[in-house]
Amino acid sequence: MNEQRRNNLKNYAALAVKVGVNIQGGQALWISAPLGTEEFVRLVVKEAYLAGSKNVHVQWFDEEILRTHYELAPEETFYEYPEWLAAAHEWLVDHKGAFLQVDSGDPDLLKGIDAERITAFEKASGDALDRFYEAIENDHIPWSIVAIPSQKWAEKVFPHLMGTEAVDALWEHIFQSVRMYESDPVEAWKRHISELTKRAERLNDLNLRKLHYTAPGTDLTVDLHEDHIWLTGASKTPDGKDFIANMPTEEVYTVPVKNGVNGTVRATKPLAYNGNVIDGFTLTFKDGKIIHASAQTGEEILKKMIEVDEGAAFLGEVALVPHDSPISNSGILFFNTLFDENASNHLAIGSSYPTCMKDGSILSDEEKEAKGLNESVVHEDFMIGSERMDIVGTTMNGESVQIFKDGNWAF
Repeated sequence: MNEQRRNNLKNYAALAVKVGVNIQGGQALWISAPLGTEEFVRLVVKEAYLAGSKNVHVQWFDEEILRTHYELAPEETFYEYPEWLAAAHEWLVDHKGAFLQVDSGDPDLLKGIDAERITAFEKASGDALDRFYEAIENDHIPWSIVAIPSQKWAEKVFPHLMGTEAVDALWEHIFQSVRMYESDPVEAWKRHISELTKRAERLNDLNLRKLHYTAPGTDLTVDLHEDHIWLTGASKTPDGKDFIANMPTEEVYTVPVKNGVNGTVRATKPLAYNGNVIDGFTLTFKDGKIIHASAQTGEEILKKMIEVDEGAAFLGEVALVPHDSPISNSGILFFNTLFDENASNHLAIGSSYPTCMKDGSILSDEEKEAKGLNESVVHEDFMIGSERMDIVGTTMNGESVQIFKDGNWAF
């Protein structure tokens, strides 16, 4: 690794700690990372301690062992989750720690694995980690996701390159997407979030009650509750600590009414889901629920995903990203939702973010249901935007407002 790459890696680690999870003095940090990311994670650990963290725990995992587990473990294993590991996650919540996920996964890791095993474990882990995921969804603890290239991922993105050439190419695009090449990346992020915030404020001022999406293969209406709020990737804990959950982030997003989605939507990019790629898929909704799903690739895993629990067949998020945005303009298909969702308008199957509703983080379960907030152990973003997408909003007063025209903001 050359000196420039080492400096970039060090600055990236500092960005993850200072801007991503924004570690505070005395705060614990949990890092989840795959093998192959050791050099970066060591830098993150150092930056976290320099920022005042009192304890940094790294949970390593090996993708090859994970694949072997899904191939050979007994069936009952996928319907349970270790109690000690669930308790560790709850400790982090109770002590107001921070969570950083380092993503470097092979998009095809679990290709060919029985879909029932994958979705069964997703439900078991989701149920066991309910308190942890609730804290994430309500921004009760700071959390963030950053990415590191692996060879298998890089060669999937750049099939014409091999080995280090593919990895180097992916590094370049990752660094560009997280503004590492700016003279002051931290200030660049502040300016970027400020621009996104202006978009969110404009949408909140419109007081929309409905969105109508049209594009080739898409004709979809999404109802919005009168108390919905548009947010950006910049979040804040209840005690006022800022953090950025996704790096990169280009989206402005809110929550739909659970039973208020009708029509058909066609995905415009593949979805990398639990080590499988789902592509060429279309979903049809009636009164919020998916009543038909088809895919050219990965149809079985798609159908299993929306059957994980009752809420997995409903939407939990609507997000707006212009087609004319940095990641989209790169022309790169990342096969990784962290990046691909920030190149396209997208929706999310499954759980909603209560923070997108007025006083949502303090609502009871009954109040959340009454306002149309969806509950599920699933939350999977899928991309639907293109240069041919229009979105028209209807305000609470019945006025029509063009939100997107030809894939980009209309205001």
